[in-house]
Amino acid sequence: MLSNIKAQVVAACSALIVVIIIGTVTYRCLEGWTWIQCFYFSVSTFTTTGYGDLHPTSDACRLFTAFYILIGTAIALSSLSVIGMNYLKRREDKIIERREKRGNLP
Repeated sequence: MLSNIKAQVVAACSALIVVIIIGTVTYRCLEGWTWIQCFYFSVSTFTTTGYGDLHPTSDACRLFTAFYILIGTAIALSSLSVIGMNYLKRREDKIIERREKRGNLP
């Protein structure tokens, strides 16, 4: 059971990392910004923070950004949901375990 939970959390975190890497590399190719700027823009874009200090200048980059926001937000929310649900499941298991030790199970 625990290995399944760990696998889900690892998969969720891996998905977030892959999204950031794809965004960073794509912005590097399309805009020619520095790697730091690309990473910064990728994270601020897919989290929909968008400070406005960097912005896409080409139509291709704008189109990519539109899809990147949609896909990145969906993956981020899904990943956070998996992590949150697994956290709650562990808490629930600990509560049940404590009740079993005390003999207070309903």
